[in-house]
Amino acid sequence: MSAPLRAGLIGLGMMGRHHARVLSSLPGVELVAVADPAGDQHGAAGAHQVLRSVEEVLAAGVDYAMVAVPTAYHLEVALALAEAGVHALVEKPLAADVGSCRKLAEAFSSRGLVGAVGHIERYNPALQQMRARLAQGDLGSVYQVVTRRQGPFPSRIADVGVVKDLATHDIDLTAWVVGHPYRAVSARVAHKSGRDHEDLVAVVGQLADGTIANHLVNWLSPMKERITVVTGERGAFVADTIAADLTFYANAVVPTVWEENAKFRGVLEGDVTRFAFPKPEPLRTEHETFRDAVLGKDADIVTMGQGMATVAVAEAVLESARSGVTVTL
Repeated sequence: MSAPLRAGLIGLGMMGRHHARVLSSLPGVELVAVADPAGDQHGAAGAHQVLRSVEEVLAAGVDYAMVAVPTAYHLEVALALAEAGVHALVEKPLAADVGSCRKLAEAFSSRGLVGAVGHIERYNPALQQMRARLAQGDLGSVYQVVTRRQGPFPSRIADVGVVKDLATHDIDLTAWVVGHPYRAVSARVAHKSGRDHEDLVAVVGQLADGTIANHLVNWLSPMKERITVVTGERGAFVADTIAADLTFYANAVVPTVWEENAKFRGVLEGDVTRFAFPKPEPLRTEHETFRDAVLGKDADIVTMGQGMATVAVAEAVLESARSGVTVTL
């Protein structure tokens, strides 16, 4: 039996504590070093000594590392890992801007290292089921993707606004589910909570295949909502990614005998089906996938190039909000 991979974790904040939990129980992996200059506020380190820097993690001898520091530090920390020849999984967004994303993508690819981005929604069972069913044609042609991602403001976020922190989830999952990149976006933002960064965004976009995308994202709602609706010629899929439920609303097939009415090719309400399927924890699936990639196995990771494309769309959203015009990608 081969020795387990030696993993490091940089960042023990709200997400870092969950990464520590999963890495501590992941088969084929041994969590050997954790670091956070702010200490272990959530008691996630367990028996591990809490180190203070990426350099100290590297000194422990790691094969790969999870980067869960604030977005502003992604470039600095991940570059240090690349220069040391260590594979890395970086929390989303990949970096604060496209230029930084490009530096990271090139740093890892030029050294033959596995670099990935933690776009966790790709590992949500409901969205994986939706993507598979769309790929096999269950919905026919896709017309529109609508997402709603809203809830109270998370005090852990200080360095980016709702577009780069939350809307990047929806940008990535939409392009991934449909299988086409964004062509153009138009957006409006609002600043209601007294912070420098936007806390509400409404986006209208179009993908390369003509699919219309609509994203409503905010930190101002007293309820938490994570909904993705994909509408097509045969009905609509609705994914609730909090509950990991996927429901199909079918278009009814009813013969039209009234000649004048037949000229309108509308749809009618048909059967409603909620699918049953296994629901593993998305974060665990994400880590299993990255572990397999490091081991050289065929694994569907979110590449740094894909992470850069998502940040490019997010920057286009912010540019559209600033300029008041549609931005073409």
